[in-house]
Amino acid sequence: MENTSPPKKIVINDQVASNITRAEELVYDIKIYEAMKGNVITVSPDTKMHELVKIFRTERISGAPVLENGELVGVISLEDLINCLVKTDLESDVNKYMTPKPLTVRATDPLVEALKKFADTQVGRLPVVDRSGKLVGIITKGDITLGLLKTIQRYHAEEELRLYRASHLFEDIESDRTSLILRYNIRPRDFTHGGAASSHIKRALIRLGASPQIARRCGIAIYEAEMNLIIHTTNGGTIRVEIEPHRISMRTFDDGPGIENIELAMQPGYSTASDEVRELGFGAGMGLVNISRCVDNMELESEPNKGTVLRMKIFLKKDESFQERPADN
Repeated sequence: MENTSPPKKIVINDQVASNITRAEELVYDIKIYEAMKGNVITVSPDTKMHELVKIFRTERISGAPVLENGELVGVISLEDLINCLVKTDLESDVNKYMTPKPLTVRATDPLVEALKKFADTQVGRLPVVDRSGKLVGIITKGDITLGLLKTIQRYHAEEELRLYRASHLFEDIESDRTSLILRYNIRPRDFTHGGAASSHIKRALIRLGASPQIARRCGIAIYEAEMNLIIHTTNGGTIRVEIEPHRISMRTFDDGPGIENIELAMQPGYSTASDEVRELGFGAGMGLVNISRCVDNMELESEPNKGTVLRMKIFLKKDESFQERPADN
């Protein structure tokens, strides 16, 4: 059976963020349904293992979800089949060798959530389910690679024109102080759109002429802050980003429930996420830690039952700043 060992905690620091590739960045943007296989070959628990050999050979697959009355009950893999062959036990049913209660991912989650589960376990494939838990697809590491390649090709053509237009914004506007303000309203428990704001902000920064490293640092910080609003707030919250030629200021705010102990909340692994949220793969307690290591300045203010304000700033070096008309002396 496939190994489903406990997940490891991964911290994104400044050095890691500066070396993030375009493909790594896209895993925060692409949804799992964009990379998964939709037409899934499935088997039932009482399928004989010798029948499974024919299915794997004919369909050219190395694993399959196991469904019983339309419900996902397990996953059977090539490794399980080999184990069966070693025991010369081909007359047994699939349910003897399958992995029961397999790890799953949701179709609307960012692709990064599938990558996290692949990195933290030894599974070769992940069943993809919808919000009601029904099987809608399956995804492998190979599917992720192919999905990324296709997306990069599509984005490249679309971005060329947008990049040129937006990168001249600060050059074309004359003022004593020019800034662009982006604002996003985030709804509580809206995991379907989780990561959308951070994706839009990264794209805007790149089009304005920010370096990939700066855009990625902002993207990671905003993603973690965005997910905190989705996971922990009662009524949702707001993300506000002010982009200036030499500085990027980010702020999130909400009206509750607040943080009782900020010092404790900053500790790696500390989380007040519900069991339901944890079962969805979120709430590992690394969000604030990742944010603090991706920004130059971070301030967190919170009062129980009144809300939380998170301020983040990234200061741009001379070679990182957006183009700006020099001031007259």
